[in-house]
Amino acid sequence: MSEDHNRHAGQGAVLLDIGGDVGALVVRAPASLAGTEIEIRAVDATGARPTHVAVLPRPTGNGLSHSAVFAELERGTYELCRRPDGPVALRVTITGGEVQQADWPIG
Repeated sequence: MSEDHNRHAGQGAVLLDIGGDVGALVVRAPASLAGTEIEIRAVDATGARPTHVAVLPRPTGNGLSHSAVFAELERGTYELCRRPDGPVALRVTITGGEVQQADWPIG
């Protein structure tokens, strides 16, 4: 098992530790992207390392909803793409102390 793989991912609630300059992002995605790794990278941060998470089915009051959750992001603007080398598909702005939501583009 690689160190990038978390075999327990998606098996419970997501803990969001936000406040101050730290926010979070929930990207809603179509079920066809289940298991797809989504990478996020800061636009303005020189040398910052991108991070990635998988699109997973998550239980909601209305059944399963597929999403990628980025739990702790510094305030700023980010670009998202499919791993390993997809084009930028989405651009979001994170505000400290808030959970932003975005929809992955279909197509």
